[in-house]
Amino acid sequence: MGELLSGAQILCRVLVEEGVDTIWGYPGGAIMPFYHALPDFPEIRHILVRHEQAAAHAADGYARASGRIGVCVATSGPGATNLVTGLATAQMDSSPVVAITGQVPRAMLGRDAFQETDVVGITLPITKHSCLVADVTELADRMREAIAIAREGRPGPVVIDVPKDVQNQKTEYEGSGVGDQVSGRTRPPTPGPRRPAPRTTFKRIRVRLRAQASTSLATAQLGARSRETSSTRQIISI
Repeated sequence: MGELLSGAQILCRVLVEEGVDTIWGYPGGAIMPFYHALPDFPEIRHILVRHEQAAAHAADGYARASGRIGVCVATSGPGATNLVTGLATAQMDSSPVVAITGQVPRAMLGRDAFQETDVVGITLPITKHSCLVADVTELADRMREAIAIAREGRPGPVVIDVPKDVQNQKTEYEGSGVGDQVSGRTRPPTPGPRRPAPRTTFKRIRVRLRAQASTSLATAQLGARSRETSSTRQIISI
């Protein structure tokens, strides 16, 4: 029999199991259950930003620098829409980013509730995958799937939208070990930090670039001289 956890606790537990130790976010009404559960997971360091767009860009930059999953958190409505620019950047530059967004309770969906926005519809064109989780029993698998999608193949951003009442609901939680539902393989281990290239490599690149620049400059100068010679010949012939 599994452990009884709330949806918010499940989100935190899966992040810990996947090796996530740093997240960026800004709290709001629809994501408050997640923030209430966060202190129970000291393995996760939360960095409070001053704007949700900063959270998305920070997660993107972290993913680029470390090679690991970057995670950002925002509430519903304007909180989630403020992530759009950072998610689009991560999509264009292939950064593995997971955005967790709060959403209004399921009973209020489609009723123009306060701060209700179709986050999945907005982010579908600029992410690898976006989903709304309406059943707490599926939350752990959907979260693992989101992380797997962000990592596999060409990396990119994924949005997982979780209604507030789903975050508060409780269900039996089964630990990790579930296969990657995208490819059927076991989840890959969290990659470590990328090793910087040796200095010799940078020197070779610098030398090559200088040589190319010198060649381009010489070609440009030769072309200019040829044009001058041609103009002079035309004047003499006249």
